[in-house]
Amino acid sequence: MGHSHYTSPSVRNSSAARRLGRRSCLNKGCGVEFQAARWNQRFCGAPDCRREVRRWQAAKRQRRRRQVEKNRQQHAAAEHERRQRRRETTARLPNNLSDDPQSASIDGPVAVDGAWSRGKALPENFCDRPGCFEPVCATCGALARYCDDTCRGAVRLVRDRERKWLRRNTYVGRAKRENEYRRAQRKAAARHQPPVHGNRPTGRSSVVDSAHSESLRISCVANKERPP
Repeated sequence: MGHSHYTSPSVRNSSAARRLGRRSCLNKGCGVEFQAARWNQRFCGAPDCRREVRRWQAAKRQRRRRQVEKNRQQHAAAEHERRQRRRETTARLPNNLSDDPQSASIDGPVAVDGAWSRGKALPENFCDRPGCFEPVCATCGALARYCDDTCRGAVRLVRDRERKWLRRNTYVGRAKRENEYRRAQRKAAARHQPPVHGNRPTGRSSVVDSAHSESLRISCVANKERPP
C-alpha cells in the first residue's frame, strides 16, 4: 500500500512500540486506532481496510494513466482486440451455446457489470487521501488535491510525522531534539518553582547599598608588578 507495512497486531519489541505509539488509520472510511509496528505504517491492516485502500489506489492509477493520450490509444486498441476475439469465439460456438453468456468467453464467465472504477460515478479528479472518492474543492489558483481541510490535515499530519522520524535519525536532528527536550525541562522546572515572597527593595535602599559597595571596593593601584 505505497510503503512496506506490517499488518500484525502484535509488536515484538516493546521499546519500539512505546516509541511509535498508537495512531489512527489514514483510510477515510476506517479511522481505527491501532498500535504501529513500523514508523511508516499508515493503515491498520484490517482486510476490509486493505481492500478499500487497494481499490482507491487502482482507481488513482487508472486516472493517472488515462491522462496520457498514448495510453488511452493503447487501451482502446486492446479493448477492440478483446471484443473482436469474443465475437470470433461466439461465432464458432454452436447455436444452442452462443446464447449462453457463461460460455461466450474463452477464460471463463463474462462479468455482467463493467469495471468497478467505471461502474461507479467517480469524479474525474478526486481526493488524494486514501479511501476518499470525493471531488477536490474548486480553487481559483493552484490545482487542489483534497476535498476539504479534514483530508488535507490528516495527510499532512502523517507526512510530518514521517519527516520528523527520518530527521531524528540524523546527527543534526538528534541534536535539535535534545535541545528541545532541555528547553522543555527548563520551562517545566520554572513552572513548578515556588514563588519568592519578600519585600521588593526600594530606590533609597538601592542607593545606600550602591554607596556602601563603593566604599568596599579594593584599589588595585598598589598591586603593580615590579621587575625583580
